[in-house]
Formats: sequence, C-alpha cells, structure tokens
Amino acid sequence: MIIERRLKPNIIVDLTPLIDVVFQLLIFFMISSTFKTAPGIELTLPDSSTAEVITVAELSVHALSEEVVYVNKILTNLGGAADVIAGEVEGKDLESLQVSLSADAAVSYQVVVGLLDALRRNGIDAVGLVTALPDRSAAAAGGQAAGGTQAGQAP
Repeated sequence: MIIERRLKPNIIVDLTPLIDVVFQLLIFFMISSTFKTAPGIELTLPDSSTAEVITVAELSVHALSEEVVYVNKILTNLGGAADVIAGEVEGKDLESLQVSLSADAAVSYQVVVGLLDALRRNGIDAVGLVTALPDRSAAAAGGQAAGGTQAGQAP
C-alpha cells in the first residue's frame, strides 16, 4: 500500500479582489487628474471685447516668435510653417476644417500675417484667432469711468 504524502500545501490565490482595487484606483486617478489641451507653451493672449467661445480646432497654430511656431505640436519657424501645414491638412476637407491661430501678445503683426499667408497658400481661408476674454470687473469699472466723464449723456 502506497501512502501519499503532501509536502506542499495546496494554496489558491484569488486575484479578483486585487483586480477590483486596482481598477477602482485607476478610475479614481483618471477622474481626479486634469489634462492640459494647450501644447505646454505659455502665451499671453491679447484681449478682445467681442471674443466668442469656439469648439476645439482640428488644426492649431501657435506663434511665440518668428523662430518658434507650433503647428499641431510640431515645432517649426515662420519660413517652414507652410510646409508643415501642408503635411497636416493633406487629405482633409479644407471647407469644413476648423483652424485656430494663437499668437503671444508680444509677437509682431508681421508674424501673424505671415502665418495667415501660409494658411491661405494651403487653401485655408477660414481661420479663428484665439484671444483672451476680458476681465468682466475691469470692463465694468472702465465703462463707469468713461460714462462719468462725458457730459450731457442720459443715464
């Protein structure tokens, strides 16, 4: 008669609770984290009193200077922007393409015009200019000061 000896205990590790906890942690960190949609460059946008909120553009052009221009997160300069734009819009419907152009407030007007020319050379005529919304409290204070200095105006 052969006696069977067990030298190793039969251990079963249930991984289901571990997977549940990891999944819950993943969901928690996904919900509590914030995502930046900007390409990570700091822009001081000019103010505009008629600015409107638009949807996210399919093609975004950001200008920091004549030498630093981002086209959909691709670093280029003003001279090479047209070629990068051509590569980005290849095969897309140019009539329905949403394009946004943002430039730092310190960037010269010539750089902005040069980028608009590069977009037009690639068949893009409709371009949204990104601006900062004015501070409502400063606009209200400015309006009161301007209204108070003019004589003969009805309230």
